[in-house]
Amino acid sequence: MNAREDMTFPPAEYERRISELRQRIADRHLDAVVISDPANIMYLTDYQTTGYSFFQALVVPLEQEPFMITRALEESNVKARTWVEVTRPYPDTGDAMQMLVDALREFGLANKRIGYERNSYFFPAYHQDVIHTTLKDGKLLDCFGIVEEGRICKSQVEIDLMKKAARATEAGMAAGIEACRVGVTENEIGAAISDAMFRAGGEPPAVMPYVTSGPRTMIGHATWEGRVVQNNEHVFLEVGGCFRRYHTAMMRTVVLGELSDSMATAQETMKYALDSVHRMLQPGMTVSDVDNLVRNIISDNPVGARLITRSGYSIGIAFPPSWDEGYILSLKQGQSTVLREGMTFHLIPWMWGVDGDKTCGISDTIYITEDGCASFFNDTPRDFTVKPNSSGECIDLNTARKAPEPAPETPAGGVQC
Repeated sequence: MNAREDMTFPPAEYERRISELRQRIADRHLDAVVISDPANIMYLTDYQTTGYSFFQALVVPLEQEPFMITRALEESNVKARTWVEVTRPYPDTGDAMQMLVDALREFGLANKRIGYERNSYFFPAYHQDVIHTTLKDGKLLDCFGIVEEGRICKSQVEIDLMKKAARATEAGMAAGIEACRVGVTENEIGAAISDAMFRAGGEPPAVMPYVTSGPRTMIGHATWEGRVVQNNEHVFLEVGGCFRRYHTAMMRTVVLGELSDSMATAQETMKYALDSVHRMLQPGMTVSDVDNLVRNIISDNPVGARLITRSGYSIGIAFPPSWDEGYILSLKQGQSTVLREGMTFHLIPWMWGVDGDKTCGISDTIYITEDGCASFFNDTPRDFTVKPNSSGECIDLNTARKAPEPAPETPAGGVQC
């Protein structure tokens, strides 16, 4: 291992990750794995590039030195960023799959049991067809998830790094809230968020901030499109800060005008859901326990809103097009996965369709501790920011109208909140 001083984590962290991966390779009776997912490659080597639309792979044999297959241009990232010493680059006029097959043959793996990420977005079907028709002497087996088994629980150095991402998230959200004014465009709010995130040390996130206002808050995953924010509307903000490809995220809501009874109820319901999670969550609970805890609170509201999605998802390393690790683990019904120390989640008890035409959100990114959970965020208030006039003057929500706290529920799964 070429231990570089400028890697994201100490060499011992990567040695541990490779060692644990090799144990899982042995447990599955494989001789090597071909890893093509960008997040998994970075987790194992510190390699990153925006050029992952071209095929790239890390091959980890059970008993030999790992090596990488990359486009020739991207070999510079292997040398500049990672501990990997063996590469087999292919030119733009070359054939990536042929280079992979040739390398497997070169290192004596062509007739072995090879695992590959069959469900990876970055190993398309036509590439898999080539491998299956070319590498006829070996046995190709799906090993999707073999790296993610290590990623799901973050080490302490990963938790510490995500706290740096959280500072960028908080800075971006504070700037976005400040920028919300009657008469500004959603683009201006998005620009303020982005500027603040990057000035706070954040790096390009997997997804740029979500900024919607008024009726556009009812459009899933919409973001700024030049709309001018009007008086007596609200603005929905979702910001994901990034540092070394690790992300944290939060939702907040700004009201430009009077805080209505229904929006006050929505605010208090979401705050109660988050407070309940922080009070009840601990290792040993199941994913379904958590989802039921949140879902029952959000569902029991008088303002017509629904939680139409999962109630949260794993978050950590990410590349575009998404900042979440939800494909590894999401907080949703029917999941029996048990929570463990080091898991990290974006909790999203957001409310879709308040009064039938408004979506608002308050969310948190947390990590599971030895006996509970903790937030990555320090200073961003959860209350809606209310600006009662076009000047943008804020009012203190501690003195604003608030809905009564929802009554505690007993969600399925035996969790009393």
